[in-house]
Amino acid sequence: MDLVMILSFLGAAVVLTVMPGPDNLFTLAQSIANGKRAGIWTTLGLCTGLLVHIAAAVIGLSALIYQSAFAFSIVKYAGAAYLLYLAYQSFRARDTSLALESEPALAYRSLYKKGLIMNLLNPKVSLFFLALLPQFVPVGSGNVHLHMLALGLVFLIQAFVIFSLISLFAGNVGTLLRKNPSLSRRMNLMQGGLFTLIGLRLAFGGK
Repeated sequence: MDLVMILSFLGAAVVLTVMPGPDNLFTLAQSIANGKRAGIWTTLGLCTGLLVHIAAAVIGLSALIYQSAFAFSIVKYAGAAYLLYLAYQSFRARDTSLALESEPALAYRSLYKKGLIMNLLNPKVSLFFLALLPQFVPVGSGNVHLHMLALGLVFLIQAFVIFSLISLFAGNVGTLLRKNPSLSRRMNLMQGGLFTLIGLRLAFGGK
């Protein structure tokens, strides 16, 4: 791959990453609710999920999911159900202030798992890589899988950087909001509403 090809792919990746979607909105919500460190741990979970999707696209598992409407629907609705469950938890906590659990290590581990599960249960991510990566593989390339893996890692790195920046910005916003107890309690409702919207968007969106 030449430098122009890599830069072209990077430009497309950045544009697609900053567009509003489940991953960056989820990172935004967690960062506002629990601070920038929480957003970073959520980002680590999401990026671990991206790594799995990249591997799936490279070895062809994504194509199998795409070709099977049943398998696609199972994964999609499981992801939507998980997000709606997180929304339910936020609505239940509407009368309490936003805060991490008493044991930060456990809380951050939980956020990492949430990010990982949410990303893995979104089949559109695998289909996205399956559609995007081959377009930037040089014609006549001797090792298509290796090129796709390299491009996937480029996408992963820039996604981590952008999600981390979102975490830092949203975390600072959340710090200001948490200084107002009444507004902090309302943030649970806002977070629940955001999770609901993401879940419904995933459930009713097509391929």
